[in-house]
Amino acid sequence: MRLRFVDKQWQQGQRMVIYGAVFLIMMLLILYSSNSSVSVDLNRPFRASEPQKHRPFKNTNLKVWAHRDGYLPVHGNKTLNLHCARCALVTSSSHVLGSGAGPEIDRTECVFRMNDAPTSGFDYDVGNRTSVRIVAHSSIFRVLRKPSEFLNQSQSKPIVIFWGPSSKIGREAKGTLYRLIQRVSLTYRNLSFFLISPGKMLKFDSLFQKETGRDRKKSQSWLSTGWFTMVIAIEMCDNIKVYGMVPPNHCGGRRGSHHRFITEKQVFARWAKLYNISYSHPSW
Repeated sequence: MRLRFVDKQWQQGQRMVIYGAVFLIMMLLILYSSNSSVSVDLNRPFRASEPQKHRPFKNTNLKVWAHRDGYLPVHGNKTLNLHCARCALVTSSSHVLGSGAGPEIDRTECVFRMNDAPTSGFDYDVGNRTSVRIVAHSSIFRVLRKPSEFLNQSQSKPIVIFWGPSSKIGREAKGTLYRLIQRVSLTYRNLSFFLISPGKMLKFDSLFQKETGRDRKKSQSWLSTGWFTMVIAIEMCDNIKVYGMVPPNHCGGRRGSHHRFITEKQVFARWAKLYNISYSHPSW
């Protein structure tokens, strides 16, 4: 009887050892799996030499993504069909000051500007030609306060594209901003005015989420005019040179609760080789 009891205790001890070993192996496998998974930090500077498998998001082909019917004429039945071989995208950054890039910018086939980025008095650094100006709904009043600076450009026939929620500038809203845009389009017949359609506005949001993995609405932020301008320029241009945009790892880069400036620029860095984009003043 005693031998049978000892044998039973030995068997139970063996089972406990086996269970303990299995549990330890499972814990080691879990720890290994969690440590070997790829961790993605969108605020980490992008490196072009990063292996493709470590890049978190698949790029969208913006040449296929683009739909010109997403631009609604404010007056008449115009269509937006601009195409340029070479484009200059000029920001309002102080980094362009003292660059002397104005003549080079003016020699470019098409010149893109944003909101109320000025040219008067800064011609030597930023040039004075404008082919396309992208204006946010929040900047409309600032642009219209200086029509001689931003709208009365007889040397060319610029295009002005307004972006914003349809509740602010949409035709169906018929609010103050939309009526103001209508009056301006009737006054300055030398310009072509367009609104980004509500459908295309949603596409800009979905593009941001696909390229960054972040939901703009859930993060309570909004896109910058730079995001819209870059995408529109890619749609219309074969080659783009950007003036005055700092890189995502620049110490002065803005990180706010409403705009995703650094995150956007990390996307721009990925797009550089895909769409023949270069950056000047500063170069990156």
